[in-house]
Amino acid sequence: MEFRVAFFSDNDIRGGILSQTLSRAGIEAEWHKSPLETRRAVERQRYSLVILDVDPRLPSALTLVEALAVDFPETQLIVLTVAFTSSDIKSFLLRQGNCIHLSGPLDPDLLLELISEKKRDLDEESRRGTVLLALKQSLKWSRRAFRVAFPITIAVFFGALIGYVYWCFATLPDLSLLEEYSPYQSSKLYSQESRLLREFYLERRTFVPAEDIPEKVKNALIAIEDNNYYTHPGIDVVRTLSALFRNIHAGAFVQGGSTITQQLAKMIFLEPRKTITRKIQEMIIALKIERRYSKDEILGLYLNQTYFGTRAYGIEAASQIYFGKPVEEISTAEAALLAALPKSPQNYSPYIRPDWSLSRRDHVLRRMRDKGFIGPDEYSEALNVDIPQKISGARFDSPYFVEYARSILKERFGDRLYVSGLKIFSSLNYDMQLHAEEAVRAGIEALNQRGWPGVQAALVAVEMKTGKIRAMVGGSNFWESQFNRATQAHRQPGSSFKPIVFLTALNMGYRPDDLITDTLKTYQSGGVSWTPKNYGNSYRGDVTLETAFALSLNAATLDLARRVKLKNIIRTAEDLGIRSPVRPFYPSTIGASEVTLLEMVYAYLALATGDRFEPACIDKIIDPEKNILLEPKIEKETVINPLVLRRIRHLLRASVSDGTARKAEVLDRPVFGKTGTSNDYADAWFIGFDDTLVVGVWVGRDKRIPIGDEETGSTAALPIWVEFMKNF
Repeated sequence: MEFRVAFFSDNDIRGGILSQTLSRAGIEAEWHKSPLETRRAVERQRYSLVILDVDPRLPSALTLVEALAVDFPETQLIVLTVAFTSSDIKSFLLRQGNCIHLSGPLDPDLLLELISEKKRDLDEESRRGTVLLALKQSLKWSRRAFRVAFPITIAVFFGALIGYVYWCFATLPDLSLLEEYSPYQSSKLYSQESRLLREFYLERRTFVPAEDIPEKVKNALIAIEDNNYYTHPGIDVVRTLSALFRNIHAGAFVQGGSTITQQLAKMIFLEPRKTITRKIQEMIIALKIERRYSKDEILGLYLNQTYFGTRAYGIEAASQIYFGKPVEEISTAEAALLAALPKSPQNYSPYIRPDWSLSRRDHVLRRMRDKGFIGPDEYSEALNVDIPQKISGARFDSPYFVEYARSILKERFGDRLYVSGLKIFSSLNYDMQLHAEEAVRAGIEALNQRGWPGVQAALVAVEMKTGKIRAMVGGSNFWESQFNRATQAHRQPGSSFKPIVFLTALNMGYRPDDLITDTLKTYQSGGVSWTPKNYGNSYRGDVTLETAFALSLNAATLDLARRVKLKNIIRTAEDLGIRSPVRPFYPSTIGASEVTLLEMVYAYLALATGDRFEPACIDKIIDPEKNILLEPKIEKETVINPLVLRRIRHLLRASVSDGTARKAEVLDRPVFGKTGTSNDYADAWFIGFDDTLVVGVWVGRDKRIPIGDEETGSTAALPIWVEFMKNF
């Protein structure tokens, strides 16, 4: 019977991971994305196995599970869910003999193991039928033959035995695949200074050459797993016979006699199920591996392949997860703990069963001492080392920036990001990032002390020369809220939008000393009458553009907007890189249309340089073979001519020297920028620059309620900007 597989998933990410996992294992599987399509396909094809990746909250998905389980009992179902919320469904699945349920994150290894087990069962069932038929015929014939010629019966028996042995050899996998073997490897994201920020992985794995693995790690593994490793040819005959006698006496598999080489053969080439055929093939492969590779190379392959628990595949990932450092830096006690784990990562995990873990680690240390790998003093010292109590690196640095970069990388590389072992060098400057986080923390603390708790803040710093993001903070605490207020929050920019209105006028020939009118006026906007008011309700009559800008006069800005036209202001915003829609009504000219902080920072980058840049967070990407996959060039386009650029910078300087942003003068160097405050003090902004950096700060509450009385861009956002900029 042909083994046919299909799977259902209406989640593109999880479905993509399933598709890639099955494809890498050489399993052809059809992907169906709707319950109806899946049911019809099962009716037509009669698959051997169907994988159902369902959301337990959707009735249609659960109906599909129930229908297939009941109507097609001969079809094995593997049901995958992130978590079950219905005890009725759980009890239903437990009653069905053709259902296997896996909950939690996708586990490719376990899934492939279940598929392999089902395929073996099907193959064995088919072979069993064939063998039974053959045995019946053979028995009938052999009775006759025995009466005719006993020697012929003996010949047939030995012929069958020889044929079985030949079949074991003939069905061996190609060992050359070992040289091409490429397990999933985690990709790593680094800062500009090559500081590791985070790993992205399905299986957390980093390959380490055999020669770079410390001897203490190899010795610990040999001491506990294969005492005669350096003397046997791949099979330890004495150990194998001892295990065989114990298993026969117990009537079950209670002890394994596999060497490290045999375990490597089993992990890479063979199925995990314990059968005589698999054991014979395991031995044959082990002998071939030993003839082809050195002992050190075999150890390296094993240590890079084996699973150490806590999603750590390979010795380097295990060292990082359990101890937070590379494998070359671990101690003897730490090496012993790692060697203790592969036998049963769940039972010997220091996080799940610390007593068992400590006991087995000490057992490894005793074996190392008895084998002569360590002396009595080193043994005693190692016994006194505590085992780890928490996963190292569960949190990671610069989390808002890391998640922003991950979203960009995922869009470009898809699931390859999690399996291809890429080295990704980001644009983040780690020193700037630390100062950014401290500035935001200090700003929020100051607001707390003024009686305004629960406020959030965000900061983005971009290098003027390259347009690359050097620091990003998206909130007060990523581990409490992953919502990135620098890139995801659309908020009213208030007066920080006004430079776009004034730039439009300068593009049309206005000069900073030209006059506009600052008086109370009523405008018709969207069929509604609207009267913009100045802060403090004071009006100055005819004022220059420079004065109106520096003092952030709303009435004067609206008079200028009326003269230059809304459509031109919207076009200017688009030219500067604003992608959020600027609605065509007058309140937009003083910041009523919502934008992100990242958009505004890049718009100000254009106001500072005359060039529009595309947001950039990646410097370079290298694959495991050290080929450069990506090294983005600076993408920019000139959008402001030099004369207009000088004039808009003059206005932005006036805002600091004579206007609402005078607190920035404390930096004692020329800086430029503009404050912004939305209605009811719900949003406070300051975006500004010097000769090297453009930095934007937003302060507000997620629920869009006021920050606090009189908390403007000048009082809430500008101090954070100054605190950051004083370090650079």
